[in-house]
Amino acid sequence: MTSTSSDQTEKNREIVLRGFQEFAEGNVDVLQRLLREDFVEHSPDNPSGRDAFIEFIRSGPLPTSRLDLKRVIADDTYVVLHYHLTRPDEEGAGEAVVDIWRLEDGLIVEHWDTVQSVPSADRIPQGMF
Repeated sequence: MTSTSSDQTEKNREIVLRGFQEFAEGNVDVLQRLLREDFVEHSPDNPSGRDAFIEFIRSGPLPTSRLDLKRVIADDTYVVLHYHLTRPDEEGAGEAVVDIWRLEDGLIVEHWDTVQSVPSADRIPQGMF
């Protein structure tokens, strides 16, 4: 990896990490400055486009959920977040989420995710996280 690539990886990591921290504190508006206008969403039933995606997120349960970040992995234009999501209105152990963000010129241009319910502790003795 060249120093330029390494520098860009670290910048992208910091952009996504700061944005995640603000979002986890309840600031949905942070997405307005993080997402490029032509943002592409790859999750089923979620809209693409910055404004449509933000409105979709704002109207759902995510802004009031607890997001407990477990790890961050960054490689060039991609930043991956792994976190424990718990919704205030649901029973159970929450969900394990992996978000993959692709950035260009300091803005998020694409997103993929995978979400899995956290099983009971007896089903995963080593823990989910």
